[in-house]
Amino acid sequence: MAFIRLLLRLTLFGLLGAVWLLAGTYLYLSPNLPDVDTLRNVKLQTPMLVYTGDAELIGQFGEQKRSPMRFKDIPNQFIKALLAAEDDTYFDHRGIDLMALMRAAYELVITGEKGSGGSTLTMQVARNYFLSHERTFIRKFNEILLALEIERNLSKEEILELYCNRIFLGHRAYGFEAASQVYYGKSIGELSLAQHAMLAGVPQAPSRKNPVTGPERATARRDWILGRMFSLGYINNKDYETAIKEVDDARLHSPRLKFAAQYAAEMARQAMLARYGQAAYTNGYRVYTTIDSRLQRAANRAVIAGLIAYDQRHGYRGAEQHISAIGSKEEVIQQWRSALSDTKPTANLVPAIVTSVQNDKATLLLADGSTPELPWENGIRQARPYLSENARGAAPKKPQDVLTPGDLIRIRKNEEGAITLAQIPAAQAALISLNPDNGAIISIVGGLGFEQSKFNRATQAKRQPGSNFKPFLYSAAIDAGYTAASLINDAPIVMEGQSEHDLWRPENDEGKFYGPTRLRWALTKSRNLVSIRLLQQLGVKQLIEYAQYLGFDTAKFPTELSLALGTQTLTPLEIATGYAVLANGGYRVEPYIIERVIDVDGTELFSATPMTVCRDCAPTAEPQHPPEELRMEEIIAGVGNSQARMPPAPRVMDERVQFIVNSMLQDVITRGTGRRAMALKRNDIAGKTGTTNGPMDVWFSGYNRDVVTTTWVGFDNYTPLGRREFGGTAALPIWIDYMREALKDSPQAARPIPTGIVTVKIDPDTGQLARMGQRNAIFEYFKKEDVPQRQQPGRSHTAGEPDAYDRINDIF
Repeated sequence: MAFIRLLLRLTLFGLLGAVWLLAGTYLYLSPNLPDVDTLRNVKLQTPMLVYTGDAELIGQFGEQKRSPMRFKDIPNQFIKALLAAEDDTYFDHRGIDLMALMRAAYELVITGEKGSGGSTLTMQVARNYFLSHERTFIRKFNEILLALEIERNLSKEEILELYCNRIFLGHRAYGFEAASQVYYGKSIGELSLAQHAMLAGVPQAPSRKNPVTGPERATARRDWILGRMFSLGYINNKDYETAIKEVDDARLHSPRLKFAAQYAAEMARQAMLARYGQAAYTNGYRVYTTIDSRLQRAANRAVIAGLIAYDQRHGYRGAEQHISAIGSKEEVIQQWRSALSDTKPTANLVPAIVTSVQNDKATLLLADGSTPELPWENGIRQARPYLSENARGAAPKKPQDVLTPGDLIRIRKNEEGAITLAQIPAAQAALISLNPDNGAIISIVGGLGFEQSKFNRATQAKRQPGSNFKPFLYSAAIDAGYTAASLINDAPIVMEGQSEHDLWRPENDEGKFYGPTRLRWALTKSRNLVSIRLLQQLGVKQLIEYAQYLGFDTAKFPTELSLALGTQTLTPLEIATGYAVLANGGYRVEPYIIERVIDVDGTELFSATPMTVCRDCAPTAEPQHPPEELRMEEIIAGVGNSQARMPPAPRVMDERVQFIVNSMLQDVITRGTGRRAMALKRNDIAGKTGTTNGPMDVWFSGYNRDVVTTTWVGFDNYTPLGRREFGGTAALPIWIDYMREALKDSPQAARPIPTGIVTVKIDPDTGQLARMGQRNAIFEYFKKEDVPQRQQPGRSHTAGEPDAYDRINDIF
C-alpha cells in the first residue's frame, strides 16, 4: 500500500513537472513565435507569365514553377488522396494529432529511426512557411505551437490551400498545380485517380520519389496511397483496381506555350526586369504584350519559308554530322537514338538518322522511334551540292551520292505529310512589324529559331540598310524644295579616298548609267549615282539633321556622301520605326511591346500610354520629347510611358512631303524593284528594297496605313549572300508572305490628297511643265510652291547636271 501511494505521488509530481516544463517552454517560446495572421496575405514566389495581346501564353520566367490555386479549384478526389497519404484525420483535429505524435515517438524510441511521422498538414504548413527543416525538439515544439495558432486563426480550407500552393514537389515545381503541369502537362483537374495518388505521394521525398526521377519508388508510394484510399472508404474496389493497373506516363513538360514567340517574350522579360528588378520573377506578374498571335504565327512561317527558299537556291551542304556505327546492331541503334535525343528540332526541321540507303529511297530513324522512308523523287533528288554562294554542283544521280548510313540529317513535312530532305539554313533573317499609328510591335522574329540563337537580329543587329534608307534622303530633298520631277544626272562618279590611289567608284546595281533622271524614277529603280549626286547638292549635314528630326539616332552616321547608299548601321526595328513615319502620314512614334501588367491579385499595375497619331488634333511644331533622351531599349521597356497621358504623336514630316514620297514608293511596287509585291493585288501598299555591297545584307520595308513591316536577310558573319541575291529576291518574299496575312482585315483605301498638293502634266524627259498638246506628257504631284515653270521652246533644264565624268575632291 505504501508503495502504491509512493508511485501515485511520483506520478503526480511527474505530471506536475511535465506541466511546469511545458508551460515554461511555452512562456519561453511564445513571445518569439511569428504572427500567423501574415498567412492571410502571404506572397508566394510565382513566375512571371507573358501573353500576347489576345491572351495566348508565350513565355514563363522565374526560378520556381508555381501556379497558385484556390481551395474551390482543388479536385475533391485529389484532396482525398492527399489526406490518405498525409493526414486522414485532418478535418477532425485542431492542428495536432496526439495519437500520431505518440506513435511517431514510440517508433523513434524502439527503432532509433523516424517511422510513420507525426506531423499533420497544419504542422507542415507551419514548418514550410515559418520554420527551418532542422531536426531539433525546439523546432518541433515551435511547430506544434504554431499549428495550434494557425488552427485558431484560419479555416481548414485556408490551411489546405496554403499547403497545396507552397509544398516543393521536385524539378522546380512548387505546389500541386505546378507539379501537375510539370509531370503531366495538364491541370490538376484533368488528372486521373492514379495520377492524383502519384502526386499526393511526392511530398514524402520530392527529389527521390517523384514520377520522373524515381518512377519505381513513386509508383510503389502511389499504390500504397490507393490502398489507403480504399481502406478509408474514399474509393470503391472498381476504382481501386482500375487505378492500380494504370501505367504512369509522367515526363517533364515545358510551360504550355501556345506557339513560338520567344523573341517577343524575351523582350518583355528584359523590359519587366528593367522596370521591377528581380521582383519580376517572383511576384506573379501577368504581362500582356502588343503581339498579335495570328500575325506572329504568320511572321514565324514567313521567315522560315523565306530562309528555306534561299537555302535551297544555294545547294545542300551535307549531313549535320555522321554517327559512326560501333558495336552490335542494338548498340548502334542506341547510339543513334542518343544522338537524336541531343538534337532538337529547329524551325520545324526534324532531325533524323539515315539507317540504310537503297537505289530509290533511304530509311530513317526519328527520335520517337519511327522509321519513315525518304523517297528519291521529290525527297533527295533535288539536293545539288553547295559549292559556294554563287555556285552549285551537278545534280545527284542516286541516293548514295547524297546520303550514307549514320548521317544525321534534317527532314521537313509538307501539308500532305510527305517528307523531303532539308537542312538548317546557314543564313539568318529578321522581321519586325508595327502599328504605324502608335508604334505597337505586333509581331517580331529575331532569327530562324530562338533555341538556335537568342540573339535578336530585329532589335540588336546593326546592319547597313543600303537603298532601304533612300526614302529618307528623298524626303529630305523634297522637303528642301526638290520635286519628284527634278532631274539629276545618272553618270559615273569617282571620289578620292584616304590616299591618291584610294578611289571610290560607286555604281548602279546593273553597272549601267542612264543620264538625266527624274527623282521619282531614280527612287523607283534605286539608282545609286542619282542618290549620291542628290546628297551632294542637298548636303550631308542637312540629311543627318532631317533624319534626326524623324527620330533616327544619327550619332554614328557617316558624314560622307556614302550615306546616300545607306552605309550607316541600323537595326530592323529602327528602320521600321522610320518607315512608320511614311506609313502614318508624317508622325513620329516610338516602338513598345508591353501593353499592360497585372499582379497576382488582378490589379493593373501598368498600362501603356504611347504617343499616338491624332489626325484631328492641332499640329505640333516640334517633336515632344520625354524630359530626358531615351535609349531604344528604354523605350521598348516602356520607361517613357507612365500612368500620365502622353501627348499626341508629333508631326515630323510635312504631310505633302509624305504624300509625294509615298506615291514614289508605290511606284517601287508597281514599276520598280518591289514588283513582286504586286502578287498581293493591292493598290495601297508602298515600300523599298535594299541591297548592300557583296551583297551582305538585303532588305525590304513596306507598309499600308495599318501595318508597317521590315524584313532583313543576311549572314551573322558578314559573308556574301550570292551575286544573284537582292532585296527583291530574298527579303521581299518574306514580306509578301507575312503581309498577305497581316493585310487580310485592312481595307484598301486611297490616301487623301493634302491641301497644298497640285497635280500637273510634265515633260518626262525634262521634268518641266509639258507643252500644250504634248503626247508623252505625264502627271506629277508637286507642293504648290514648287511647281516647275513652263519650259522655253528648244531648251531644257537639268538640275545639277555635271560633266559626263566627274571627279569630286571629297576626302573619305
